[in-house]
Amino acid sequence: MFRRVLVANRGEIAARILRACREMGIETVAVHSTADEGSPHLTLADRRICLGPPQAARSYLDMDAVLQAAEQTECQAVHPGYGFLAENALFAARCASQSLTFIGPPPRLIRTMGDKVEARRTMRRAGVETIPGSDGLVADVGEAARIADKVGYPVFLKATAGGGGKGMRQCEDEGALKRNFPLASGEAASAFGNPDLYVEKAIVGGRHIEFQILADAWGNAVHLGERECSVQRHHQKLIEESPSPAMDPATRRAIGASTAAALAGLGYVNAGTVEFLREPSGNLYFMEMNTRLQVEHPVTEEVTGIDIVKEQIRIAANERLSIAQDQIQIKGHALEFRLNAEDPDAGFRPSPGTITRFTAPVAARGVRLETHLNATADGAAGSAPYDVPPWYDSLIAKMIVSAPDRAGAIAAAVRALEATRIEGIKTTLPLHLRVLKDPTFLSGAYDVTILSSIMQGV
Repeated sequence: MFRRVLVANRGEIAARILRACREMGIETVAVHSTADEGSPHLTLADRRICLGPPQAARSYLDMDAVLQAAEQTECQAVHPGYGFLAENALFAARCASQSLTFIGPPPRLIRTMGDKVEARRTMRRAGVETIPGSDGLVADVGEAARIADKVGYPVFLKATAGGGGKGMRQCEDEGALKRNFPLASGEAASAFGNPDLYVEKAIVGGRHIEFQILADAWGNAVHLGERECSVQRHHQKLIEESPSPAMDPATRRAIGASTAAALAGLGYVNAGTVEFLREPSGNLYFMEMNTRLQVEHPVTEEVTGIDIVKEQIRIAANERLSIAQDQIQIKGHALEFRLNAEDPDAGFRPSPGTITRFTAPVAARGVRLETHLNATADGAAGSAPYDVPPWYDSLIAKMIVSAPDRAGAIAAAVRALEATRIEGIKTTLPLHLRVLKDPTFLSGAYDVTILSSIMQGV
């Protein structure tokens, strides 16, 4: 096992990894920018190192600075969390060149799965069904139009290097496709340095469902069931739950087993999430893979009892998986709510500023709060003011609520969110309560359009 690990991230995910390492008896080094030098999560680390100024490109994304910090503190491994360098194949390769273990998959698979066109080809060869669309990149708008005519409108134009909804446009007809093609390509070039696009059929009434996979270097791979991620704004998730209300046990076993087998056959190692789009008929199509720890991993931990971060670390230390597929059971129901510093009524505009009060029922049964702010068992969280920096992702906390069944988890979530107070900034907390009281969400028969419907008052 590793003696010392560098955590190459910030905020709630850095705190999550630091706590896991502490419980495993592993020393930790936390890196931070000058904007985060007072962040409470740094107190969880054995050592801390400032990488640079607030701009991510000059701190958290500065590979030289991160690797130097790991070298000078004699770390054996680096955990990237999610975001920043977590899916950077070059960074993973540079870690290996400096005899540092990257706690994640091999660089070649990060690279393969990071290119959405290549990921589709790879999974299709492995026997996983993909969404109808182009076999590869489209050369121009004319080729895109021909493919769209073949698969049928509506379609999506998607950036091959995309993520977070950038470089993505839905097109209802050929006219919309011709208008959106240069816009999507330009946005992809600006966001990812790669203007290339592919075409994919838009599944009307689809649901976003993903499977959590763990795989070791010994050829073993398991799935931990699925998460429903259809409550989204601008193609970015806000609420996740496990298990999905749309998934039956037989389908879960079949899709989970085939997905785990496909990744084992590719030589995948560590944690990964395979994302599917479920059409109303029940067919699941592969969309993409995230070769990292997901923001929403705690909902899976709550229903399986498996600590995914600790499994990541053990796998990276060349240990075999500690569980076999027949030992994994889905028990109860869990929901996760992303508490973002955003104003939902202003188009989810970021709301940086000073949190003057943050209280949450952290001692309540079935309630788990993941945050980098201070939390105590008496129900007070973040008692000291905290300045939300404008430089990074708006996530300030995640509330995960679990119960024996979905109805119980929803009822507990309403109580927990109503007992939570975040003052000084706008957050997504009130929106979560609106979703939880929406009849369509309560029925479980919702799709990716639910949030826009709620926002429009439909």
